[in-house]
Amino acid sequence: MKTVFVTVGTTSFDDLIEEITSAKAVNVGRGSVFPDPENFPHVNLEVFRFKDSIAKDMEQADLIISHAGAGSCLEALGAGKALLVVVNDKLMDNHQLELARQLHMESHLLYCTCPTLTETLRSMDLSVLRPFVPGQPQKFANFMDKALGLQ
Repeated sequence: MKTVFVTVGTTSFDDLIEEITSAKAVNVGRGSVFPDPENFPHVNLEVFRFKDSIAKDMEQADLIISHAGAGSCLEALGAGKALLVVVNDKLMDNHQLELARQLHMESHLLYCTCPTLTETLRSMDLSVLRPFVPGQPQKFANFMDKALGLQ
């Protein structure tokens, strides 16, 4: 059985939650939409507002569908999972789109909006995704120590 993990982080993104109908687990954050698992007899649906950690949920997922928050994106990519980001185009400055576009240009994720989610799920090719290599802050710290004469 394939597992999809859906998260909106701690934000409210009701449009995404309403759009999702076939997920293993849906994190609904602060939103007002709280799907009733009994309305989805064809899937095993677990719904929650918050958990101390979603690392295990991400680890068990075959696909992660997320809002385009930096924390959620980096956690999913750091877990080495296929990631489909749904940009909340209702945000005023739409900073999520910038992040999604950049990570997509580097072939780390796919992205769409709520109105295009269903078509994206039907047509996506996850084989084009490349692993995300996280930064190495210790190398930067060592560089700065050397540059400042502390080493």
